[in-house]
Amino acid sequence: MIEDTGDMERFDGGVSALVVGETVRVRIVSHERWGVMVRVRGHEDVGASVDGAYIDSPSGSPRALPHELPAVGSEADAVVQEIDRYAPPLWLRLSLRGADLRALRRPCAFCARPTVVSSGGDGVSIDVRSADGPGCVSLVAHRSCVAERLDFAGDRARVAGVGHE
Repeated sequence: MIEDTGDMERFDGGVSALVVGETVRVRIVSHERWGVMVRVRGHEDVGASVDGAYIDSPSGSPRALPHELPAVGSEADAVVQEIDRYAPPLWLRLSLRGADLRALRRPCAFCARPTVVSSGGDGVSIDVRSADGPGCVSLVAHRSCVAERLDFAGDRARVAGVGHE
């Protein structure tokens, strides 16, 4: 039996089920000069924010203007665009843009072409972890780019099946 020394305690355990491209419900908690701070329903202990460039601007500005930010206390749907698990504290970067909520596009880590990582898209999120301790990097890639780099047919089939019933 291996003794648990506490050295491997993960700081990101509570949100390990969240993936890039997932839609979550948020409550706006404050306005900042760069965007808004939010709380994610069901993950209130995790830091989360939305940069003004990821909030639709009715005026057509490349980032939401101060008067266009959602009201403090209001709720909205957001899409997870990045999960920063390199070191504590865990941080979620979200988008409130309508286009991202419909189809979150990110460059593939293998071919650099855009892939849709939202539900129904051709992309997947890959979490890279180590047994040496906490921390995680999430990569986005085309499902096909991941599968074609695998040598074992069984692994290719499992990649093809992830998320499909």
